[in-house]
Amino acid sequence: LHDALPISSEYTKIYSGNFIMITCLKDELERSGIIPIIKDEGESQRLAGYGSMNQGFQEVFVHNDELDRAIEIVEQVKAEMEA
Repeated sequence: LHDALPISSEYTKIYSGNFIMITCLKDELERSGIIPIIKDEGESQRLAGYGSMNQGFQEVFVHNDELDRAIEIVEQVKAEMEA
């Protein structure tokens, strides 16, 4: 479970959005050798017993060593999704 990992100062959030965009982004990052951490706020709230306004809303974190390359990939995937 990626959600169980603590997000430390070694990781930076590079994107937040819906499940479809996150899935495309995760695939592209992994293809480039970057293993992202996906945090699902809606699922965390649901499991804690709260109703969620954030259903399907997720955040993507990467290790700071991979930040520059990951941001390039985010921009590339966003451009492809908007085309």
